[in-house]
Amino acid sequence: MTSDEILFDAEERMEKALSVFQEHLRGLRTGRATPALVDTLRVEYYGSPTPLKTLAQINCPDPQSIVIRPFDASCLKDIEKAIRSSNLGMSPNNDGKMIRLQVPSMSGDQRKKMVAEIKKSSEDAKVACRNIRRDGNKHIETAEKNKEMTEDDRDQGKVQMQDMLKKFEAKIDESSEKKSKEIMEQ
Repeated sequence: MTSDEILFDAEERMEKALSVFQEHLRGLRTGRATPALVDTLRVEYYGSPTPLKTLAQINCPDPQSIVIRPFDASCLKDIEKAIRSSNLGMSPNNDGKMIRLQVPSMSGDQRKKMVAEIKKSSEDAKVACRNIRRDGNKHIETAEKNKEMTEDDRDQGKVQMQDMLKKFEAKIDESSEKKSKEIMEQ
């Protein structure tokens, strides 16, 4: 494997780790209604766990409520059950055609806990990127031992790998700070 191939593979994997982290942030409750709060919720539909967004239309008519209109009215009870069993902290109001969720505003303690959770998640994402860097560096050293690249290429590859790690850690920090600020300012 060449240095460019190893770096390309590492970059793809770091990009994936970043997108998983950002997807996690989207689903966090900030005190403001957003479809992302329930998008990834899994509903037991005909025996298989199905994402809610494939079963229903999800809207936010105002900043404090979410309206879920299932495409198939027979799955209303299943959606309601999934919401109740999740850790969203919201109780669904089922009127027979749709489900309404009231998003309660968060207390100061809840906000601080949420920010602490974001910090932990961001650190987990950084650790994932560091593990990818470690794997990439191993591949670079193996390629050098197998005479597939020179010592200079190995050293340059490691420097590029470190620069890439710094770039992704900065993106993770930026996303984390943005979400933390959004949670604390309401």
